[in-house]
Amino acid sequence: MAVLSLDINQFTASPITFLILSTATLFTLFVAYHTYSRRILPNAPEKVSSDLPLSGALGFWTERWDFYKNAIKKSPTGNFTFHAGSHTIVGLSGEKGRKLFFESRELGFGEGYAVLFGQSPPKVNPEAIQSETEKEGNKEFSSHIHRRLHALLSGAEFKRKLPTLLSDVSEAIEDLKNDASSLTDPFESIYRIVFKLTIRMVGAREMAEDPSIREKTLSLFETIEQSATPLTVMFPKLPTIAKLKRTYAGTQLYMILKRIIEKRKASGEKEEDSLQFMLDQGDKIKDVIHFIMSSLFAGQLNSGINAAWVLCWLAKSERWRNRVRDEIHSVAMKYNASNPSLPLTTQLANIPLEAWESEFPSLDFCLRESIRLTLVGTAFRKNITGRSIPTGNGEEVIPPDAFVTYATSDAHLDPSIYRDPEEWDPSRYFEGRQEDKKSAHGYIGWGTGRHPCSGMRFAKLENNLITAYFLATFDFDLTDKNGVSLPKTPKVDFNGHAAEKPHNKVYLKYQVREKS
Repeated sequence: MAVLSLDINQFTASPITFLILSTATLFTLFVAYHTYSRRILPNAPEKVSSDLPLSGALGFWTERWDFYKNAIKKSPTGNFTFHAGSHTIVGLSGEKGRKLFFESRELGFGEGYAVLFGQSPPKVNPEAIQSETEKEGNKEFSSHIHRRLHALLSGAEFKRKLPTLLSDVSEAIEDLKNDASSLTDPFESIYRIVFKLTIRMVGAREMAEDPSIREKTLSLFETIEQSATPLTVMFPKLPTIAKLKRTYAGTQLYMILKRIIEKRKASGEKEEDSLQFMLDQGDKIKDVIHFIMSSLFAGQLNSGINAAWVLCWLAKSERWRNRVRDEIHSVAMKYNASNPSLPLTTQLANIPLEAWESEFPSLDFCLRESIRLTLVGTAFRKNITGRSIPTGNGEEVIPPDAFVTYATSDAHLDPSIYRDPEEWDPSRYFEGRQEDKKSAHGYIGWGTGRHPCSGMRFAKLENNLITAYFLATFDFDLTDKNGVSLPKTPKVDFNGHAAEKPHNKVYLKYQVREKS
């Protein structure tokens, strides 16, 4: 009894010791509870060996495609289970996995992205910045976004705005012509053209035409895009610096649009743009901002980067550069037969919308192939049924409330579907070859199954406009920052989480064509 009394006295006499022991006890209890709460049902796919306590499988964040390939190889069914923080995730693979992932009505689309896609825009409200989950999980608002997109990206809107889009592209090309260096980083200059066109279609005229506002908006968009980190997904309530930056950028965007709207109200003038359309429909400012940001994330990141990649690949492929250029000349001549002596860039302005959308198959193949290689990372879903979903492999199931992921490269880099899958080869889509048709959902670049890409039509149009004007105006080569020709286009990082710019910068060295 004396010994026990002595221990207690020593223990209570040392606050630091008490604090250390209390902290250690609480941490142990936390780890024990966290481990228990992350237990996996017996019939779930095999758990990956690298699934760590608390954080989960770090490889999913650091080397995603390598992690995915490893997990597939070690699983008897090709499916596997792991964690991201407290979230249970099932990885699916193969044709059977693709069909389940893209066709099942029991796997929620918005519910999956709400938690696991850290690059989604926040709900913007300076008075109370709510969580991404609260907004993205709101099915009513998701439906609202689709209704607005359908109206703003309709054929009638394309036809009405085509002259302005053509003017925007022509102006940007003229700026390049006037640049004495004749050297540009396409992942900056071409990316910015796409940004202007996208803002033109889904945003405000002032944002598209005022360079300072446009650059500020782009900077804020990139701040939000870069705020996606493993920590924000694994521990969503952790007040990280990235989350604070995200909130700040969202608030700044709110203020930009609020000033534009207030200026319009004060002047009594109305614009014929997408912002005005949404205001006339009674949309609140915060919903307008979220719509614009959602549209940018859906289109700008992929389209801006792919438009640049297409030019990079064309720069190192004389065969395809000539093929596309011949196609541009042919279509332009068709719609300028009465005045064939006009400069090619002038002829392009006379091509109707229907031709831009249907008479450039080679350009479409180039973009399609670019997307196949650059659309890396994973798509997400969630089991929203409250019960287990069979995977079609014996007793194996997706547990209730588990998230589900599918790596796009599982299809796009599958050698049984695509010959030399890591090579850029638009001819793989030619009639008679059509490698993308070999397997169910073998190509998922434009969405597939129950979730096709709602912005596909506009993405194709803006790529066709930009590429056609660039090829009509310039001869060009892919170089380093000093203008020294590179032997080939850099490899895509297949471990990325989304379409991204090359890790080492590349440039286009260009000169004005004699016959343009």
